[in-house]
Amino acid sequence: MVRKATITIDGKTVELPILEGSFGPAAIDVRSLYQETGMFCYDPGFMSTASCSSGITYIDGDKGVLLYRGYPVDELVEKCDFLDVAYLLFYGELPNAQEKEEFEKSVTQHTMVHEQLRSFFQGFRRDAHPMAIMVGVVGALSAFYHDNLDIYDPKQRETAFHRIIAKMPTIAAMAYNYSRGCPLPYPQNDLTYAQNFLKMMFGLPSEKYQINPIVAKAMDIIFILHADHEQNASTSTVRLAGSSKANPFACIASGIAALWGPAHGGANEAVLKMLEQIGSVENIPAFINRAKDKKDTFRLMGFGHRVYKNYDPRARIMRKACHDVLDQLGIQDPLLDIALKLEEIALKDQYFIDNKLYPNVDFYSGLVFRALNIPTSMFTVIFSVARTVGWIAHWNEMMADPGQKIGRPRQLYTGSVLRHL
Repeated sequence: MVRKATITIDGKTVELPILEGSFGPAAIDVRSLYQETGMFCYDPGFMSTASCSSGITYIDGDKGVLLYRGYPVDELVEKCDFLDVAYLLFYGELPNAQEKEEFEKSVTQHTMVHEQLRSFFQGFRRDAHPMAIMVGVVGALSAFYHDNLDIYDPKQRETAFHRIIAKMPTIAAMAYNYSRGCPLPYPQNDLTYAQNFLKMMFGLPSEKYQINPIVAKAMDIIFILHADHEQNASTSTVRLAGSSKANPFACIASGIAALWGPAHGGANEAVLKMLEQIGSVENIPAFINRAKDKKDTFRLMGFGHRVYKNYDPRARIMRKACHDVLDQLGIQDPLLDIALKLEEIALKDQYFIDNKLYPNVDFYSGLVFRALNIPTSMFTVIFSVARTVGWIAHWNEMMADPGQKIGRPRQLYTGSVLRHL
């Protein structure tokens, strides 16, 4: 029996179906609300509105749960690599041995970009932000790979998926090397996804690059943990752009633009700026007191999460990877010392515990990037490399949905009433 909600407006009662998902809260189906009542729902930021139905990722913020296609993210980190997870998010199941081999081979064949696209970089200023370059170059892919842009053909959508996840690390590493005046790298396809990215980022033609397995594993974990996170701002942007039937490269470029915003993808950069502001371990108690003072504008970045009201499951995993990297590299860095002491205090302080202000994934990923000498301008770029998998999976899911419609939010108009000249 279908559950229903009733709403009474000006004496008229309307029944609205209640939709049940696999997990989580049910949703009131308001699609007929305007037709029945002449009214819309008002929900800025979509805080209480489901913009779509999806079978890709599930989050329970109260319990600290993150599932990719039903699998807990910690199990995937333990037993899978990033390409396993990419396959899972797009196809719905983990690959068997043969499927994994074929998938890796296909991705490997697409890691290089068109040679003419390399000259495209010359149009950017040397000091251009890497995210600006990413938006432009990824958007330009549709001009170079227009042979597989029939979005109604599942096979062509699959090819677009293989192409874009293969090329994103290459484009990201090219953006980084262009900004520092180094030769634009070529991929090395006998390496893993994470190893290849590190090699392209830091390797130079003049010397042999030695891959540290601990560092490569940490990068693979970062990719997995950031691969998808349900209907966040950038994923919703990709879906909205895709609803107009835009090509997948343009849709991913729109997601990169949304991710660039400091309220979304720039949190780990904000963590390092906060650590620089604190300055030394001795100053931590004073800044913690400031964070507890509601009248003070100072905020501890990297603690708490809009969705998670429990320990971010990604943070538990990233914490171990962070400490592994720091121990392996033996880095002496005052900012890292501040961060580790801050973490120690926050996990014991009753104020943080009561307010559920646990260190989140951005707190630890920023420290790993710092330890690897990755500049802050590249933090969100690396985030976008990983999140492309989730974006393209959501885009593909939407394209396959027969009930998909172009996104067209309504508004509550508050401007001038009708007037005449």
